[in-house]
Formats: sequence, structure tokens, C-alpha cells
Amino acid sequence: MEKLQAEDARYLKRKVKRGSLDVHPTEKALVVQYEVEATILGEMGDLMVGERKECQKIIRLKSLNANTDIASLARKVVEECRLIHPSKLPEVEQLLFYLQNRKKPDKQEKHSPRDLTPFEGMELDEEANINSIDDYVELLYEDIPEKVRGATLILHLARNPDNLEELLQNETALGALARVLREDWKQSVDMATTIIYIFFCFSSFSQFHGLVTHYKIGALCMNIIEHELKRYDLWQDELQKKKKACEEDPDNQNVKKEHEKSFKKYQGLLIKQEQLLRVSLYLLLNLAEDTRTELKMRNKNIVHMLVKTLDREDEELLVLVVSFLKKLSIFLENKNDMAETYAVEKLARLLACDHEDLLNTTLRLLLNLSFDTGLRRQMVQTGLIPKLSLMLADESQGQLCMCILYHISVDDRFKSMFAYTDCIPQLMKMLFDCGESPMDPELISFCINLAANKRNAQVICEGNGLKMLMKRGLKLKDVLIMKMIRNLSQHDGPTKNLFIDYVGDLAAQIGAEEREEYVIECLGTLANLTIRDLDWELVLKEYNLVPYLKDHLKPGSAEDDLILEVVIMIGTVSMDDSCAATMAKSGIIPALIVLLNAQQEDDEFVCQIVYVFYQMVFHQATRDVIIKDTQAPAYLIDLMHDKNAEIRKVCDNTLDIIAEYDEECGRKVQSEKFRWHNSQWLEMVENRAMGDDGEPFMYGDDGEPFMHNGDILERPDLFYSADGIIPADGIISPEFFTDYQNGDIGQAGGFPGSMNIDMFGQSTVTPGQRPATAYGIRPDQQLFYSYSGAASR
Repeated sequence: MEKLQAEDARYLKRKVKRGSLDVHPTEKALVVQYEVEATILGEMGDLMVGERKECQKIIRLKSLNANTDIASLARKVVEECRLIHPSKLPEVEQLLFYLQNRKKPDKQEKHSPRDLTPFEGMELDEEANINSIDDYVELLYEDIPEKVRGATLILHLARNPDNLEELLQNETALGALARVLREDWKQSVDMATTIIYIFFCFSSFSQFHGLVTHYKIGALCMNIIEHELKRYDLWQDELQKKKKACEEDPDNQNVKKEHEKSFKKYQGLLIKQEQLLRVSLYLLLNLAEDTRTELKMRNKNIVHMLVKTLDREDEELLVLVVSFLKKLSIFLENKNDMAETYAVEKLARLLACDHEDLLNTTLRLLLNLSFDTGLRRQMVQTGLIPKLSLMLADESQGQLCMCILYHISVDDRFKSMFAYTDCIPQLMKMLFDCGESPMDPELISFCINLAANKRNAQVICEGNGLKMLMKRGLKLKDVLIMKMIRNLSQHDGPTKNLFIDYVGDLAAQIGAEEREEYVIECLGTLANLTIRDLDWELVLKEYNLVPYLKDHLKPGSAEDDLILEVVIMIGTVSMDDSCAATMAKSGIIPALIVLLNAQQEDDEFVCQIVYVFYQMVFHQATRDVIIKDTQAPAYLIDLMHDKNAEIRKVCDNTLDIIAEYDEECGRKVQSEKFRWHNSQWLEMVENRAMGDDGEPFMYGDDGEPFMHNGDILERPDLFYSADGIIPADGIISPEFFTDYQNGDIGQAGGFPGSMNIDMFGQSTVTPGQRPATAYGIRPDQQLFYSYSGAASR
């Protein structure tokens, strides 16, 4: 049988068909495509065509450089390679000339995070064959160089997804790879990188994650990463010591050469280490698709490792690390770990890079982190506001920068910092460039937040800023622009005075035919204009606003937001004496009391209605109406001890003014204040007086009880007194003596009540002081709009 096969072989002929020539895409090499055809002599003596196979040969040109003689090199290639016909010499010269002048591939070539690029050490002179897998596994039992070669051959197979199913069935190969990695990864970085790369190829497909988990490759990668980071720290320390030695003895050439040698060695080690880190982190990123696996990584301090890796310079590695952090940042525990490790400070450094993918991924991570108040503070402290402001004009990154800055602008303590950057002029330009087309919600929301700060408002209104905003807001009836204008109008000083020219335009918008949310903004803007020189009586008459205001005081006549703005508007116009009289005559005061009863659970309504009473008691005409014709004083006395501090403050101020002009009301107020301050003592005295067994101290010197059937407030001798300073006349509360001893007489919160009183007993509170819960500084109202899709996961 063997003889017959040998004889048959004599009749086997091979015919080679020369094919095409091309250049290698990445290397300095020529690629020759050719076809081999086998011809067999049949039993009858005829020729039979056998198997055909397409092949290629790679001719590497190591000597090719800028000074190479192309013609000589082309002749040498044609002579030594029989696959190239001599007639193709000109074509070879042309291809060699192209290779000689071809530019090196750009190092910043884009790769998606899941496309792991080849690295140094993966090249092979032979082609891997799936049929030879057993031979490659045998190499894994040899010395380190053979192990590296065997693992590299298997890696070339694994990089083809078509081979993964067959490799999956070969448990011997996978077990050997896992064993070698587990036992020998410290002996060779190249070997560890190659084997992890093989398992990375499996991890790229979710159905193979179980295989990677079975061999515990993820946990092993965590250990490898931790070890490599510690090695990196040791390298850094060693380099710093040698660098310091050079600086201390700059003339010592031996020390200098030693430092240079160590630095070159460090650079070579760093390249290999970063390749190992890249492939290990990519594998972990793939496995982190399962949240349970991700939790295990978190328990092993994956966030701390990633943040520590941000100090590296390799941009491809940084893209991976930042992408991994972005994925982790959507969970609270991981976000807290990033705050503890000051990740924001390291991310801020990356904003100056030119790598577009790295910059985009970094901004998306910062956007996720910007939802946390503490991390926003870190962003401000690291100087992100000016950096992000400069990037607003960037078409590709501007939207992300705006969303991050918008989140920062939510905090009142950071709003003023935008005034000292180029941010506001850029935003105003974007607003005006929109023309009459709809604006991005992020843009206008950001502007609304910034307008709530006084310094920002001044920058916005510079030049024709306010005029352009008014023109767009009134022409398009844009609610969001009007909300921004409303925020601008709340600031005292020169900004508020600019609105005098637009009072008529705003008042003309108040009507039932307009949209309610639009009227709310226009009415709120007018209500903010507490300008003494403004003739509100003329405005009310010319635009017939009094009936509108009265009609919208009825509970249920409109949305609560609109009714509240009507109340605030009445408080503003009531600063004017004639306007206050007009309001009183129109029956608005009883309507306010009805509204107070209906909205008594709403602190904002109560505070603003009481503020209207406060403004009206400054004027003789309205003061008499409030005191004599309404139950307002009684309501105010009931509200003196409200749980809301602002309501108590406005009530005290209003009642103090009423007490100056009405003695009876003044006595009631003093009595109520005393009862409140001494409630426990009064309760004790009254309970003792009502007891069956009288105590000795309940009787005076004459044996008569202190309490007959009279009111305890009619016994001023029972009150606290300070001998030689203030007589015990029953009108001074214990709080006064405490203030007197502390030196607080005459200050805010002093006697009487909580209102400031000058030496003549007159109020020093001006009517224009709006309570703190009025619009513009209301703590419970959001001044911004949320948007969808801002946070990237």
C-alpha cells in the first residue's frame, strides 16, 4: 500500500498561477496573491484537476527607508521571489515607492472602546491553524518563551469569532491557559497579556461570560491590576530618587547616565504594563454587564484602581478607564467612591487633551457626577467653570459642557462665579442666534438659573441685553424668556430701574385672553418692581388692572400660582398711598381675608397676604379700614405665633404699627405677647390658684390670695422687674430683660416685638422690604426646568 502511494505521488504535478501584487496595510511589506493547482494522472492515463488553493506570500522589506534605492531593491525582490514575473518590475518599483513615502498611521486613530487594537508582541511569522490547536497547547507546558509562542498562536485563532465555538469545546486548551496564567503571570508580562487577551475575545460575547467566570479570570485580573499599580508606584519612587541624586550632583556623569538608563528601562516597562492593564480592564468592563459581577468588582475596590490609573498618559488606556468609570457612576456607591478618591480633580486634567473620544467620554462622566452636590463643589474648586465655558462654542462638546454648567448653576453659592467668565456673553449670543425658532431647553434653563444672581443679571442686561430679551419674550409670548426676565427684575439697584421703560408693555399682557402661565410671568415681573418713583396709580387706571386683580382673588378662580402673583402684585402697588386707597375702596381687603381663610395651610399665601396688610397700615386711609372695618387685627394676633418665622416677623411688624395708632389693639397685642412668653408660669399660677389645698406662697402678707376672681394680668406686681431700671408695670416681657442684659436693645428682634424701633418710637422698616419667601427667593420653588437624556449611562 505504501509502495502504491509512492508510485501515485510521481504522477502528482503542481501548477502555480502567479497572481496580483499589493502593499501590506500596516507593515513595510509586499503581499503576493497566487493560486496553486494540483494535477493528478488518472488510471486511464488522463490528467485530472485536483485541489485549488489561494495563497499569499508576505515579503517584508526591513531595509526599506527614506534613502533606499528603489530600482535596485525592486530588481532584488523580483530575482529572489519566483512568484513575481520579471515583467512586473515597474509595478514592484511603484509599490516600493508608495511604501517608502507612506505616512505612518496616526496614533490618534479612533477605536471604539470595545475594539482592542493589536499590540507589540502579537506578530507571528507563521499562520495559526485551528487544526493544530493540540500542538499549540503542548507549547504551554514548555518554558516561558514557548508558552508565549503557544499562547500567541491560540490568540490569533481566538481573534476570529468563527473559531470561538470550536475553542470553547476544547476544555484542555482553556484549562491549560487558565493554569498558566494563574501560576506564571508574574514571570512574563507578555504571556499574561496574551492569555488575558484570549479570554477577552470570549468576554466580548455575553454567551461566553460563564466560561470566563468559570475559570475565575475576572478575579485574577483584579489581582494583576492591583499588583501592577503597586509596581508602578515603586518605579516612580525609584526614578524620583535617581532624579534627585542628579539634581544634587549635576556634574557626576555616572549618576546622570544611571538615571537616563533607568528612565529608558522605565519607558519600556511602562508600555508593556499599560498593554496588560488595557486588556485586563477591557475584560472586566465586558464582564461588568452583569450587575452582580460589577458589585463583586466594587467590593474589591475597582473604583479606586481606576481613579489611580487616571494619572497615566496613554490616551487609549484613559479612554477605557473613563468609560469604565462612566458605567460605574450610575450607582450611588460607586459615585461615593469617586467622591472619596477626588476623581474630579484628575478628570479636570483630561479636558485639555486633543483626543476627541477621550474628551467626550470625560465630559459624559462629569455630567453623571454633576448630579451630586458635593461633586459639584469639587468641580468648582478645581476650576471647571472657566474651562467648560471656553468649550461652549465647540459644536461636538458644547452641549455636554452646557448641561454640566447648568447643574452647577442650580446651587446659589456658585451662580456668582459665572459672572467672571466668558460664559454669559456666549449664552446671550446663542439665545439671539435662535431668532424666532425654538430654543434648546438646556440653554434657556441655564440662563434662567444664572439670572437669579444679581451680578449675573447686570452682565445679562449690559448693552441691549434686556431690550432684546423683552423684544423676543413679548413678540413670541415665550414663557421661558419671560421667566428669565422675571428673575432679572427681582434684583435691587440699577438692574431694576431698567424695567421702568417696559412697565406698560408688561401691564398690557395682563388679561384673560392670554395663556395663564404667560400671565404669571408678566405679573410676577411687575410685582418685583418695588420702585418708589413708579406711578402705579396711573398704570392701574390705564390698563384697568383693579377689576382683574379683584376677580382673581377668589379661591378657585384660577390656578394657585396666578392667585399668589395677584396677591404679591397688590402688595407691591400698595406702597403707593393712592393705590392703597383704591384697593381699599374696591373691596380687596375683605377678599384677602376670605382668601386667607381658604389658604391658611399654605405658608406662602399667608405670608404674602399679611405683607399686603403690612403695606396698607402705613397709609391713614387703609389703616383705619383695616383696624375698624375688618377682622384683620384678630387674624394677625392669631398668626403671631405661627411656626413659620417669616410669617411671625411680618405679623409682629404689622401689629407694632397698628398698636401705635390704636390703644385697645395695642393692649391686646401686649397681653398676647406676655401670655405667650410666660405661658408656663401663668399655667402654673392658675393651676395652683384652682387647687383645693392652697399653698402658703399663694397668699400675700395680709393673708389674701393673689388671685381672687380677677385676671392675673391685672397684677403687675407678679411680673418680672428690674429694680432701679424698669418699673414692674406689666407691659415688659422677660425677653426684654434678657435682651437688655445681652446689650441687644434696639436690635432686630428686640422690644417691642421683632421690629426695629428708632429713638422716637418710629418704625425703621421700609415698606419696600418684601418678606423672604416672596418670589425670587422662595426656597421651595425651582427656578429651572429639567431635561431628558442629559445623563449618559
